[in-house]
Amino acid sequence: MRFEPTDIAGAFAVRLDWNADARGAFARLFADDDFAARGLVDRFVQASLSVTREAGTLRGLHFQRAPHAEVKLVRCVRGAIFDVIADLRPESPSYLRWQGFELMQNGDLALYIPKGCAHGFQTLRDDCEVLYQMSARYAPDHADGVRYDDPALGVHWPRPITVMSERDRAWPAWAAR
Repeated sequence: MRFEPTDIAGAFAVRLDWNADARGAFARLFADDDFAARGLVDRFVQASLSVTREAGTLRGLHFQRAPHAEVKLVRCVRGAIFDVIADLRPESPSYLRWQGFELMQNGDLALYIPKGCAHGFQTLRDDCEVLYQMSARYAPDHADGVRYDDPALGVHWPRPITVMSERDRAWPAWAAR
């Protein structure tokens, strides 16, 4: 695995090292010692799979408040998504900045998203599946979000939004907190 810094402090693009031969290809998705050697969270206690039917669907921007804040390792295993990390940490040098990445099935890219960052994605194709590994269990009372169109962030989604949950539409703007 190769760890590439992003524009968001503490976030990394994690690229696979493929070994290929006549049978196909093989790559390690996770090794705790590779993460620990870089001072990153190396223990994930929960994994979840998101299945989205329609291209243009938006999920997010989500995060968990302390003391249940979580690190996420996110990978698209079917289809393609535009994945966004938004930094909500006031002490961070990248506070209120966002960065988007295209993740796709058979791609070599996963995202390591630090605590204090919101995360969301828009599907670029029909029938997408996204695999999440989290460092903290889901705590419904600490689940939170920020508006997908919050002017403080200025995220530019690549497509018109076709489907979004009412909960995601109703998140408050960051400045209103």
